[in-house]
Amino acid sequence: MNTRAESTRVWDLPTRLFHWALTALIVMQYATGEYHVLDMRWHYWLGYATLVLIAFRLLWGFAGSQTSRFVDFLRGPDVVLRHIHAYVYQNPQSSVGHNPLGGWSVLALLACMLVQAVSGLFASDEISEQGPFADHVSARTMHLMTKVHGWNQNLLLILIALHIVAVLLHLLLKHDNLIVPMFSGRKNLSGAPRLRFVSSWWALLLLVVCAAAVTALLWFAGE
Repeated sequence: MNTRAESTRVWDLPTRLFHWALTALIVMQYATGEYHVLDMRWHYWLGYATLVLIAFRLLWGFAGSQTSRFVDFLRGPDVVLRHIHAYVYQNPQSSVGHNPLGGWSVLALLACMLVQAVSGLFASDEISEQGPFADHVSARTMHLMTKVHGWNQNLLLILIALHIVAVLLHLLLKHDNLIVPMFSGRKNLSGAPRLRFVSSWWALLLLVVCAAAVTALLWFAGE
């Protein structure tokens, strides 16, 4: 007998706010860096905000709510392969949080964005723009970080495109809407699993700590 699907809370508020805030920051940084929609000074400050959010998400991946923790959604290659097989040949039930493949895509995106944010601190166009730490490293390191910042931007765009395609395929082929739950925090699931959630006040404290750490880093660089 099939268990009736129930509206179940799966995503906490901090995770949802992080997702959409980071999305907005990436769009604004790309528009500023590539199309000069805003002064480049905005590009730097948006990058610093991105670094704060990524640092927060990494900590939240260990101390946050159940579905936000890395241990909850990072699985071994055998589980990922079984998930892909079930996705192609069957009609698996909607995952509670990130599915095994989606979990690794989240980690790849976080790693790529972290590389982008950190490399930007050391990058320079050797004309009028440079990151706050460009003068603190050798010319060779600065050139390397500038190249990494450019190469990694292309990789990040590819990963974002793949992420969007995967979400659309879930919606069109499996009728599994992954977008609405990232706004509402809820999914229709059979069995209504009991999940552990951490207070949003704890998330706010972690965010303040991350912001203070990045501010101290920039102060050290004389920014």
